[in-house]
Amino acid sequence: MNSEPVLVERRGAVTILSINDAPYNRMSLAFMDALEALVGSLQHDDSVRAVVITGNGDQHFSVGMDLKELPRGIQEKGSADALFDQRLTVLSAIENMGKPWVATLFGYCLGGGLELPLACHFRLAAKEGAQIGLPELDLGTVPAWGGSARLVRCVGRNHAIDMILRAKKISGPEALRIGLVHEVWPNAELKARAVALAEELASMPRLAVKAILGCLVGSETRTLADSLRDEREAVHATLNTPDQVEGIKAFLEKRKPIFNRA
Repeated sequence: MNSEPVLVERRGAVTILSINDAPYNRMSLAFMDALEALVGSLQHDDSVRAVVITGNGDQHFSVGMDLKELPRGIQEKGSADALFDQRLTVLSAIENMGKPWVATLFGYCLGGGLELPLACHFRLAAKEGAQIGLPELDLGTVPAWGGSARLVRCVGRNHAIDMILRAKKISGPEALRIGLVHEVWPNAELKARAVALAEELASMPRLAVKAILGCLVGSETRTLADSLRDEREAVHATLNTPDQVEGIKAFLEKRKPIFNRA
């Protein structure tokens, strides 16, 4: 058995990260420390252009934080704020990395097991068996890793209130209906589809992907004028790059462009 808290697999320009605590894939203190280090290294590795985050095995993505470790985590980090701030920092780094992240939601996706996918740019859910939610109120508390803020931005206030205040666990098809996920697939096909999507995203022009993610992530909190300014800056960042030259050349030659060669 591999005892590493995160399994790392590389397929071309795609990196696949698997929470390694099957079947429940709890997000232990060791997992979060490892994820923090991996996010830092992925950020600066230009050869990685897309990331898949999944859970080891085929039963559950993640039940979230290992609650038995909460007292030790507070002690080691120095305070509850420091413990949760680490998680907020890691999820923000994922969201703002400028590289697309694809999350797979299957089995239990609860608490941190939904908050992490909410920081990703694409979410794919299992057609059957998924239980997706932020049930912290059942524990007498509230989401602590940005779940309430990101969920309301993702699905709207009404759906977020309904899910959080009722501690609801919804299915993959229901998550698709309310806009929480982008696609649903049979569980047996889910991980392969996530990798295929990541490979598709990795084939897109790297600088353009980074620039447009910078425009889109957080745009709901910016004014239209600010968003238009950001878009213009993205245009300048991609103007006359090798990928833009290739894209226009391929269009004129009526062929598929080949990006990321430079």
